[in-house]
Amino acid sequence: YGVRHAFQTWNNCGPATLAMALSFYGWRGTQRDAAAVLKPDPEDKNVSPEEMAAFARSLGLGARVRVNGDIELLKRLLRSGFPVIIETGFEPDPKQGWMGHYKLLIGYSERAGQFIIMDSYMGPNQGVPYGEVDRYWRHFNRTYIVIYTPEAEGRLRELIGPVWDDDRRMWEETLARAQEEVAANPQDAFAWFNVGAALFHLGRAEDAATAFDQARALRLPWRILWYRFEPFEAYLAVGRYADVIALADANLRVTPYVEEWYDYKGQALLALGDRERARALFEQALRFNPNFQAARAHLTALSP
Repeated sequence: YGVRHAFQTWNNCGPATLAMALSFYGWRGTQRDAAAVLKPDPEDKNVSPEEMAAFARSLGLGARVRVNGDIELLKRLLRSGFPVIIETGFEPDPKQGWMGHYKLLIGYSERAGQFIIMDSYMGPNQGVPYGEVDRYWRHFNRTYIVIYTPEAEGRLRELIGPVWDDDRRMWEETLARAQEEVAANPQDAFAWFNVGAALFHLGRAEDAATAFDQARALRLPWRILWYRFEPFEAYLAVGRYADVIALADANLRVTPYVEEWYDYKGQALLALGDRERARALFEQALRFNPNFQAARAHLTALSP
């Protein structure tokens, strides 16, 4: 694989990992170029998989974001010449605690039972056991991103199978897997969170909110809502506006740099009739990231 490794700058694992993946396709840009579009504020803690995929598409490439991958799928993709970005939990230092991270898989060794990973934090060509990859990957519902040239789409579609474009099937299979993990260990906060996410995407917001309540009661890592926002969306959908506001406020006390929280709190306040405070929050979200389309749409909808 002709992948150019890059160590991430501050808060920049998404753009750095994306730049590495794009280098495989001949892109000569850097993580700074990607960050200028994806996270103009260096303090922004998170770039979503969909934002990364959209950036790749803007360069004329294809990009697919799916969840509920598995180890055998990753190996099939790598054997067929597709590097894979995965979104994963990460604990490099017990003092820092848990955080989210992107990793670029470029190969594997069946003999060693390891993936070969370009890691923007740990370094190039890291050998990581399959089991360790999956243990942290499931913290993000086993999300993966594959970037590809347009002519390779048919081959990639065959490798990914029916869930290539069948979201409902993908989330039903995700739900079944997460429910199995809950049954195996009812104290598993990440499994409950994954159940909630799948239920929400299947249109079952009430059940999703209940699952998220359970996940939160089991003490999720405090940074989880930097990256995964389905609890806000589920609580909004069922009218639990006070919970959305309380959750946003609790997180904003720790860090003010996650623009999505301002947007969710703004939506809750708008639903409660407080248009002016909602407007101020949408504007604050856009100050952190002028390219944040959801906040822009909510602000535009407020305009007379």
